[in-house]
Amino acid sequence: MTKKAKVEFEGKTVEYPIFEGSENEMAIDLSKLRADTGLITLDHGFLNTGSCYSAVTFLDGEQGILRYRGYPIEQLADQSNFMEVSYLLVYGKLPSATELKQFEEKIAQHSTLPTGAEKIIDAFPADAHPMAVASASMVSLSAFYPKFNSANPTAEEKAEVIALILGQFKTIAARQYRRAKGLAPIASNPALSYCEDFLNMMNGQLPSKDVAKALDVLLILHADHEQNCSTSTVRVVGSSNASVFAAISAGIDALWGPLHGGANQEVLEMLEIIKNDGGDHKKALQRAKNKDDTFRLMGFGHRVYKNFDPRAKIIKRSCDTVLSQLGVKDQLLDIAKGLETEALQDDYFKSRNLYPNVDFYSGIIYRALGIPTNMFTVMFALGRMPGWLAQWKELRETKETKIARPRQIYTGEKVREYVSMNKRS
Repeated sequence: MTKKAKVEFEGKTVEYPIFEGSENEMAIDLSKLRADTGLITLDHGFLNTGSCYSAVTFLDGEQGILRYRGYPIEQLADQSNFMEVSYLLVYGKLPSATELKQFEEKIAQHSTLPTGAEKIIDAFPADAHPMAVASASMVSLSAFYPKFNSANPTAEEKAEVIALILGQFKTIAARQYRRAKGLAPIASNPALSYCEDFLNMMNGQLPSKDVAKALDVLLILHADHEQNCSTSTVRVVGSSNASVFAAISAGIDALWGPLHGGANQEVLEMLEIIKNDGGDHKKALQRAKNKDDTFRLMGFGHRVYKNFDPRAKIIKRSCDTVLSQLGVKDQLLDIAKGLETEALQDDYFKSRNLYPNVDFYSGIIYRALGIPTNMFTVMFALGRMPGWLAQWKELRETKETKIARPRQIYTGEKVREYVSMNKRS
């Protein structure tokens, strides 16, 4: 028997079906609530609202579970690579060797920007925020590839534009990085892996296998995260049949916010504050526990994960590998390692499940790789790109998709009569 929920209002009782997901998540289908009762739901930030069906990612914050297309994040980070995970997210299955090779080749073929797009990037000030350049450059691609602006793209067009965006975004990011340093751009090398190519385009030298693998793992861990702010934004813009370039650009803009993708940047800014206050991480922990102190410990705890962030355990290993490989001597990194060690042993943080999250460790890795703080969020976007594209593809292929149009509860003035200028007090 189908489960139902009852809504009683002004003596009228209406039943609504309960939808159950494959992982036993349940949701009340209230799509006819307004028509039946005149009511709407009020849910600030949509924290309890399911906006879509999705088969891409499963997340259980209470249990600390993250799975892409059913595969545990731990297995993918340990045994897979970013290109294979990208294919998995977009197409719903692990590729054969031939499918993966074709996917990688297609992305490599699209890793050179149109000359006009290069000129657009070069027209920005060298010190422009990399996220501004990333967003503007992404949406500009719609002018160079108008055939992908169709409201009803074919399967072949979707496959082509997904490979194009995955290839060209890493080139956009690397080119702006080089410009900010006053260096000439480096062309993509199709003989290299995705992460090797990106790091080579940035630094002009081939990274070690361990460093490339660490970045590969980091991108896998960021590849998708269910219906977060930026992913929902991609879906909202995509629901209007705007081009995929517009939808992804909007996702980049949403990610830019410090409450979302900017969190790892805030970690480094916090470490700078501790450094300027004498570099005493123990003092910083005591300040964080003082509710009357304005100092906040960034990179600990997570809005969704109520116990631990499963990605943090994985990325810690990569972080240790990178720091060991590069032999970086940096006071900020020393402070970070001290904070981590002390907090993991502190009953205050342990009792509140305030463990280091993925943003804490990712910022440390980016710092060790020499990536400037204001580019951290672009690195986040690089990893999240296949997830956004998978969600956009799913949106376009779901028959239930409607243009997003939330309701509101109006709290303004009631009807008023217009008063002419000469009669206003």
